[in-house]
Amino acid sequence: LLQEYAVLLIARSIILAVLLFLLFVFSIVFCLVRPMHRNNVHVIASIFGSVAPILGIKVIKRVHPVSATSEPCIYLANHQNNFDLFTHTSVVPKATVSLGKKSLAWMPLFGQIYWLSGNILIDRKNRHSAFDTMAKTVERMKNKGLSVWIFPEGTRSRGRGLLPFKVGAFHTAIAAQAPIVPVLASCQSHINLNRWNNGVVIVEMMEPIPTAGLDKNDVKALNTKVHQLMSARLVELNKEAEALTLKART
Repeated sequence: LLQEYAVLLIARSIILAVLLFLLFVFSIVFCLVRPMHRNNVHVIASIFGSVAPILGIKVIKRVHPVSATSEPCIYLANHQNNFDLFTHTSVVPKATVSLGKKSLAWMPLFGQIYWLSGNILIDRKNRHSAFDTMAKTVERMKNKGLSVWIFPEGTRSRGRGLLPFKVGAFHTAIAAQAPIVPVLASCQSHINLNRWNNGVVIVEMMEPIPTAGLDKNDVKALNTKVHQLMSARLVELNKEAEALTLKART
């Protein structure tokens, strides 16, 4: 049995490496043809999301009807591990870019794709630069009708539930007077490349939370409200996904 798992791990790792290389090459060519296009992130995210079944992951997507809007908004997603690349990506809407650390630009292949696809890079270590980036982000939302995907925890939770949120996303949402749409992926800590069936991951886009009429004095309360809502829902999704995974394996 151990030998079978080892063979599966090696085979899946090779397949994944080849697929990722081909996806990276396609993505670079695609972005060079139309750099910074408003739908680049959606297209590339959809492709990465299609890899999940190869990893033995069944992704169940749920999008709240009100979330499917053309109105610019801030998507707040939980950030667990590298498998986010194959789960969260399945629900990234059109006209959406993400906000990521400036250091991502230096990652071979991925960094170049991330920048060329139109995503926003922020230097969190430089407070003045970070504020300037967020101000420009608000301008892009208002002038170009773009939505922004943000991981407010700022780091991977690695199965530790929902970590505290940084306030930058809430300042941006209020400055743009844009609704906040929570996005949750159920626990992914059970995923193993040497397991045939990695069960179910539920990715849910929740009902938008309006920010119209709020100002910077409301940031802390809004942060607390959204975190509580997402934390409670994540517990429910984890239980449901675990039950579905057990059912699938029996």
